Amino acid sequence: MEAAPEPRRSVLVVEDEKNIRDLVCLHLGVEGYTCVPVATDTEALDAVTKQPFDLIVLDLMLPGVDGLSVCRAVRRGTANRDVPILMLTARREESDKVLGLDSGADDYLTKPFGVRELLARVRALLRRRTVDASAAVPDGQKPIVYKHMEMDPSRRRLRVAGLDVELTAHEFNLLYVLLSQPGIVFTREALLRKTWREDTFVTVRSVDTLIKRLRRKIEKDPANPAVILTVWGAGYKAADV
Repeated sequence: MEAAPEPRRSVLVVEDEKNIRDLVCLHLGVEGYTCVPVATDTEALDAVTKQPFDLIVLDLMLPGVDGLSVCRAVRRGTANRDVPILMLTARREESDKVLGLDSGADDYLTKPFGVRELLARVRALLRRRTVDASAAVPDGQKPIVYKHMEMDPSRRRLRVAGLDVELTAHEFNLLYVLLSQPGIVFTREALLRKTWREDTFVTVRSVDTLIKRLRRKIEKDPANPAVILTVWGAGYKAADV
């Protein structure tokens, strides 16, 4: 009996320039992905409420609401809140890249870009998501009680002051590393290895972005964190219990 073919991965492409949108969808289709092309923020937000996607390719400069606002709205949603987002933009300044990552994007590609690099980044993001979805709880990971927080790796569950808090797989993994060894300083490189493993295109800047997202979810005052502390010139640590 033949095994059923695996379902095609679906990618939402949000790009107002038709030639770029068509180019991206053409090559995604050749790679075996199902592409859903849209040109505006309204169409994008409508699409993410109607069906789940495996990846979103999102242009930063959209007419009307910009891509950053769309990215934030996706992250606040439900069905696609954890979907990887690859942001496209003509802006090359580091500050623009940081802003995109801080808004919830997982990777950043500047225009003009090569098709081979685009597809490599798409594959890396989808591979990372597959690993996150299928990974079992690593050996030795036990429930943690830290101050007002409880982490249960077997259920991928975090409770803060008695309330459930939703985390992405990377957020959960990074927080577990810190809370399991309070007071121990981890460099960004160490956290990168422990959280992302072998992904090719992730940089230490992704650690900073993830820390900011975690602080918004678990800290009473994210601007003055009491749980995840920055150790200047070294990295991050969980405050001593």
